[in-house]
Amino acid sequence: MASSKPKFVIFGDLDRKFVAEAIEDFTRFAADKAQIIGKCFKSNCPFDVLAKADWAITFGGDGTILSAARDLSNNNVPVIGVNVGKLGFLAEFSPEELKQFFDRIIAGSCETEKRMMLSCCISRGGKQRFSNTAINDVVITAGPPFSMLEIQISVDGQKLTGCISDGIIISTPTGSTAYNLSAGGPILSADLEAIVITAICPHTLSFRPIVINAAGEIRLQLPRLNEGTTLTLDGQVNTKLTTDDVICVKKHGGAFLVVNNPLRTQWDTLAGKLNWAEKPRYKNQSE
Repeated sequence: MASSKPKFVIFGDLDRKFVAEAIEDFTRFAADKAQIIGKCFKSNCPFDVLAKADWAITFGGDGTILSAARDLSNNNVPVIGVNVGKLGFLAEFSPEELKQFFDRIIAGSCETEKRMMLSCCISRGGKQRFSNTAINDVVITAGPPFSMLEIQISVDGQKLTGCISDGIIISTPTGSTAYNLSAGGPILSADLEAIVITAICPHTLSFRPIVINAAGEIRLQLPRLNEGTTLTLDGQVNTKLTTDDVICVKKHGGAFLVVNNPLRTQWDTLAGKLNWAEKPRYKNQSE
């Protein structure tokens, strides 16, 4: 008779401090509650394993959950992010909170939020040479020798603008609180379907970040770039660029499903992790 226990696949970076201990502790805790059908460390999980999973758990920081989400992008497997890192903006649960809410999670009582992703492909000479997925952002950076880039941007075949800058960030709502935020871009609610275009140090005061409909297809070309100019997805996947490359960024057909921690909202996380909207501290203030 087949096991009725929910099937879990575990992702983690064993080089990170305390991750191995957290996974071992969870494995003991879940021994009679769940079936662990795969552990993915440093490499992609086999598709057939992911296809059988009911849930995925990531142990680490936000980088671990971003990497796992790319593997799970076509499987619709909800991800439970366990923070064993520093910030833990996406990884919402502590190891103890995972145990506390485990029964509610597997019963489907915890909210699962659908986050949009981006699909990025690069063509050269009419032939596709690169294709991958981003959960946070697609970023083009100048690279050595660090001269400014010229970037031509179009949306749905209509020219948007030309941009002289150190690079550009194409961000999802999830990624709006990452590099986009540091570059002066807007914060978007994570459940929106929209795309943010933010220039990195543009050579003009008039270039402001813009938010477009998620159905839009963005095309980028770089008539002027550097030898080290690079495209990066989520800070993890990289490829060098040339003037012959045409970069296409659009909404991915799949989705990143993340299990929300019942103890906090996205706004609690924004305020608690990034000190968003913190009140001014006045001299001689007692509170």
